Amino acid sequence: MEVHGLREALAKVRCFLLDMDGTFYLGDKLLPGSLDFLDKLRDTNRSALFVTNNSSKSARVYEEKLKRMGVREPFLNVLTSGQAAGHYALEHFPGQKAFVLGNGMLREELSGMGLSLEDEHPDYVIVGYDTTLTYAKMTRVCDFLRAGLPYIATHPDKNCPTETGFAPDIGAIIAFIQVSTQREPDVILGKPYGGIVRDALARTGMAPGELAMVGDRLYTDIATGLNFGLTSLLVLTGETLRDDLQNSDIQPDFVVDRLASLIEYM
Repeated sequence: MEVHGLREALAKVRCFLLDMDGTFYLGDKLLPGSLDFLDKLRDTNRSALFVTNNSSKSARVYEEKLKRMGVREPFLNVLTSGQAAGHYALEHFPGQKAFVLGNGMLREELSGMGLSLEDEHPDYVIVGYDTTLTYAKMTRVCDFLRAGLPYIATHPDKNCPTETGFAPDIGAIIAFIQVSTQREPDVILGKPYGGIVRDALARTGMAPGELAMVGDRLYTDIATGLNFGLTSLLVLTGETLRDDLQNSDIQPDFVVDRLASLIEYM
């Protein structure tokens, strides 16, 4: 079925910002046609940047995963919300020390970017999607936030899609912290907020009108496009079902079944 206006809209797009889990793959399974989509980008002289809110892994780990799935240069290019948080911290808290609620991969990535990490007497807090979360960690981060330390969150996602359903994401951690401390994050860097978009614009060197945001979530991926003037493309291979659109204030520019459905319009 022809998607009205999609061909004309994609003619203006030079780079696709691609969500990963639920859009390009699901868990450890590549979604059908994803590599064909990258082949089409290469054939039409377009580029892609993988943009993920999941801060439980580093960009390097994601790039290795994509490589195992068959992705090759120039498409091994990943931007994470963890990196966006790191860039924000370097700009706003230079020389200061961060307590990072996150697993080892996030901590390694932030340290590699030049952040100084401190578990006992930090100057500010970064909360990520911690898949090694413990009650002791939650108690410590709540203590720091009650004391008034600045509070950065990598992204807002409530759930993380898996092959069997969903796992609680950082949104559940933020809710836990809010109930205990009455604190909300001072800033959130991932989709649909500006930090990760600024990083994407800097990485690609393109204007918003030349970019499309492709993803499976209305409140992160699609809202990013709407908030910052990117063409927004919803795929139905992850969290959002077509029926969900009827009850949402967030409406994508276009809806397709899967990433590979875009090929015929390019």
